[in-house]
Amino acid sequence: MSNMSHVKIKGRTRAQESSSAIERLYISMRHLFSRGFYKPMGVSGDALRQSLLLLRPEIYGSIGDEKLELNGLVYVLERLPVGIEECLYINLTSEEGYGNSHFKPIIPPKRRRNCYRIDKDQMNIEVTRGRSEIYDILTHLTFLFIESHKIAKKVLVDEGEDTVREWKKLEDVVLHNKNLTVNECDILMAHVAGIIGRTFEETQKVHAAFSEKNNPNRFFQIIYWLGRLAISEIVDNNKRAISFSPVLRERIGHHFYGEIWANSIKTILNEKGLMKRPIHIISANMHSVMNSIYAPIVLPIKIENDNVIDLFVQMSKDENNNLRSQVKKYANKNGLIFLPDTSGTNIDVQIIDTEKIDISKTRYSLKNSLKNELKPVLVVMDYAFGEQAYETMDELLKPFKDKKGDIHFLNVESVSIMGKAGILDGGKGDIMIPSSHIFEGTADNYPFKNQLRKKMFEGCGVDVYTGSMVTVLGTSLQNKDILKFFHNSTWKVTGLEMEGAHYQKAIQAASKIRGNISKKVKVRYAYYASDNPLETGSTLASGGLGTTGVLPTYVITEKILEQIF
Repeated sequence: MSNMSHVKIKGRTRAQESSSAIERLYISMRHLFSRGFYKPMGVSGDALRQSLLLLRPEIYGSIGDEKLELNGLVYVLERLPVGIEECLYINLTSEEGYGNSHFKPIIPPKRRRNCYRIDKDQMNIEVTRGRSEIYDILTHLTFLFIESHKIAKKVLVDEGEDTVREWKKLEDVVLHNKNLTVNECDILMAHVAGIIGRTFEETQKVHAAFSEKNNPNRFFQIIYWLGRLAISEIVDNNKRAISFSPVLRERIGHHFYGEIWANSIKTILNEKGLMKRPIHIISANMHSVMNSIYAPIVLPIKIENDNVIDLFVQMSKDENNNLRSQVKKYANKNGLIFLPDTSGTNIDVQIIDTEKIDISKTRYSLKNSLKNELKPVLVVMDYAFGEQAYETMDELLKPFKDKKGDIHFLNVESVSIMGKAGILDGGKGDIMIPSSHIFEGTADNYPFKNQLRKKMFEGCGVDVYTGSMVTVLGTSLQNKDILKFFHNSTWKVTGLEMEGAHYQKAIQAASKIRGNISKKVKVRYAYYASDNPLETGSTLASGGLGTTGVLPTYVITEKILEQIF
């Protein structure tokens, strides 16, 4: 008898179940994409639905319950085009010229992407940010359609022959676009609360969240159309369909947009004779580097008691547009070139030539570079999205071939990444300094020597944590069990985000293998926490950072710039 018979086979933990659900999700999505077309609520979308229900991601809260998940609904619809709930056909396309047509682009409030309503039944969504964006859209749509079927199940009676009276009341209001008095609105609210299985109070809250100035009853329309299309799927077998355009399928994975984007940056660097100067690439937002350098020069009167952070808080408020435009105006005359994106990557860029700045007026001193030819050039790029980080960084670090056919290598001295991430140790607004990136769903890991250290941030008024960071395949696919496993295992994970491993993969390839940039390139990674997904109620769906994000953003930016100068 072998020893094996004594080994007790343990049942799978919830974390293991979850991680294999994530794996299945991705395999299914890749497969459906290659197929070019599928029906999310039909047989083809079954694996996707089952995996999402097994996973029960944190962001989609009660997706597995009978009642409608409201926070998840708000989160998803902020990232999808207005009116998508009315469409039977959703077509994911590449940039294919719709911008030059009579179709008006619809841009979701929380994701910069162009969408076009082709007719009453079809919505086109332009995908220019690679695979991660497709995964993002598909998980959101799967969630939306699962929720829509909950409405249909509540509404249909008599074996699907009839609907409940509350539904008929809702239909009457939505289809005839009725203006409701406060009293009528409350009556309908009570009916809808019954349909979605939520309390009156919860329904009120979400009604207010969706309410728009010119469309106060948008929530009722959303519920009606979601329910109506789901009823039609069940009763008439009229299934919603998602398709991927042939051009999109051809371009994905070929760095199509990344290449155009990188070339436009290198063309400017070459024209201005900046290729040979020390180049420092910074992935951040479009305000923190510019404001850190220029704002104290332009607005010194606004700095009280040497508290420069207060100035940045002032500048981040919506009402202070005049302060922002003063700084921009000055920056554009003193070394800053702004390159708005025209490639479709949705990543704007700033090139800052520090030779054109009187450094003595800034908060920095040029220790490292005294001669003009050694003064640093900063290339600041806006945030990338998931796998797009690899595509853009990989293309940016390649040598440049000018019109004459001459090859120019970039003199890249450092790459600094400041990003937003979920934290597992602290809370919103804290800072994470990683020592390595682990890529979720694989055994790939990228250790590196981070030029930023925890002790550099002492006395800055921010809590700092160090450890590994997990690069996840999508933020909307994590649940508490997986996160606890990451946090408590020997991986010692401190946070999770979507770009780190992709950036590091591109930097390592360019410096250590391909020889496109120096082997001695310095890397800096720091993240500020947008939420702690282990604490209930502090997920991404629970609202933005507001001014909490200003302090960590500028503290990180300051440390990066101090090292560069």
